[in-house]
Amino acid sequence: RRWRMHSNSGEEGWWQFLKLCLQHKTAEQLDETLDLFLTLDEKESIATRYAIVHELLLAQKPQRDIASDLGVSIAKITRGSNALKRTSEKLKRFLSNRMN
Repeated sequence: RRWRMHSNSGEEGWWQFLKLCLQHKTAEQLDETLDLFLTLDEKESIATRYAIVHELLLAQKPQRDIASDLGVSIAKITRGSNALKRTSEKLKRFLSNRMN
């Protein structure tokens, strides 16, 4: 189940942003664009969420150990776990094969 934005204009802006990101040819170009649109805190939050999802997909550690290793609350791990439960098996396989 997908989340919904508070407004149609917000959702339209999100899809326009995704389309813009897809036009980049290199990680460096995308990084420069993301520097414009995201604060350092937002980038750090995404990096942390990436690490959480990666660890959860590996399924090698209890959630409390993941929280301790990453220096985050167990609530953040739980939110990541709950998001993965709503994710299709197809996407989980895609991520498992590409996240490192």
